[in-house]
Amino acid sequence: MDDVLRPLIVVGGSVVLTLLLGWATDMLLRKADERHPETPLWGLLRRGRIPYQLVLCAALLRGSYVEARLFPDHRVGIGQTLTLVLIGSAAWLVIRIAAAVVETSYTRYANGRAHRDPARVRRVRTQVTLIRRVVSAIVGVVAVASMLLTFPAMRAAGASLLASAGILGIVAGVAAQSTLSNMFAGLQIAFGDMVRIGDTVVVDGEWGTVEEITLTFLTVRTWDERRITMPVSYFTSKPFENWSRGTPQMTGIVYWHLDHTAPLDAMREKLRDIVRECPAWDGRAYDLTVTDTTPNTMQVRALVTAKDADDIWTVRVTVREQMIRWLADEHPYALPRINTAEAALRRGLDGHRPSPDGVPTARHAQGPLEQ
Repeated sequence: MDDVLRPLIVVGGSVVLTLLLGWATDMLLRKADERHPETPLWGLLRRGRIPYQLVLCAALLRGSYVEARLFPDHRVGIGQTLTLVLIGSAAWLVIRIAAAVVETSYTRYANGRAHRDPARVRRVRTQVTLIRRVVSAIVGVVAVASMLLTFPAMRAAGASLLASAGILGIVAGVAAQSTLSNMFAGLQIAFGDMVRIGDTVVVDGEWGTVEEITLTFLTVRTWDERRITMPVSYFTSKPFENWSRGTPQMTGIVYWHLDHTAPLDAMREKLRDIVRECPAWDGRAYDLTVTDTTPNTMQVRALVTAKDADDIWTVRVTVREQMIRWLADEHPYALPRINTAEAALRRGLDGHRPSPDGVPTARHAQGPLEQ
């Protein structure tokens, strides 16, 4: 009877105590979250209740399984398993706590500065994301190393591993050269303010928004909802356009190729009416000028402004469409066309026009007879 009650009491007591402590901790965090809605820390910490309960249960069982006399022939294996679970759940809990603290710090910063400096907020968001990934990677590596060191064979091999650490480091550095360069490039992007999450960029002729930045790759969401994934080292080794660098305000350009008789003054008035009726125009400036000419057409350029890259696209397409429609309805002669009219010939010395083949016209040939 004792062989049955002892394991039941030890294991059951550990599980019940774990559930009670987990429930009590969750209730305290919930009340703290209700009393302090200005900070998301307590609500984020509640996400760690599962690894927290695993740590409690593994620790209680690890300390009492010997007294339970459960599976005595497998005591070493059970102890090893509980140790591995304890290390893994502790690492999981540390990652959740670190993520909660970092996310809370970013939320407080964003709520206090978003209305004044959105670009700076995006920069901090990028840094926070990469810092969280670095912390997770470090904790994961330490946890795996700790698990491996619990095996006697790994502890015995530790001296030889340390002795050859220099050679292994050189070999690993050569083998992972591209990976290491991407990791350093990711840190350079995070703290060098080159590109941030939410920035509008143009890379390899593709226009899109930076959606995700990791230590090794970067994802750009294009306007047609495609995702372009590229190594972060691309942004430290090749030129690219960042439309969100500095202030997000932008100036857009719209070109038309029109006939030389196009009514420029009327087009300037129409451009004024179009931008005033466009909600995406920020009201800063607009202009219309002739920038180039060809034998058949002239190039007319309109400048418009908007508060960001999305709005400048809306203003440009609106101006282009409505101006073409207005010209087609009110001034169709201003649209480019192929000139098929007869060319005006140069008059001769006597005031008469020569024929196309150089022979005087009939009127010119009969001039002396008429005299």
